[in-house]
Amino acid sequence: MIHKIPEEFDSKFRFIVVAAERARQIQGGAPARLETGSRKSAFIAIKELENKLVDFEILEEDPEGEEVRETE
Repeated sequence: MIHKIPEEFDSKFRFIVVAAERARQIQGGAPARLETGSRKSAFIAIKELENKLVDFEILEEDPEGEEVRETE
């Protein structure tokens, strides 16, 4: 169960998108980055995100339709 979306996510939607991509990686054979009692890839992905074990980058689209890296 998700109690609170981690601060580094600007929306629930982005959290779900990143968790879904990580779950796909786990289903494809990527090793889990923490031990859980569950074998469900979505649950593992959410727990990894909550524990800040997954790096991700937010890409923005420029007006010409190409992806560009967000700068901080």
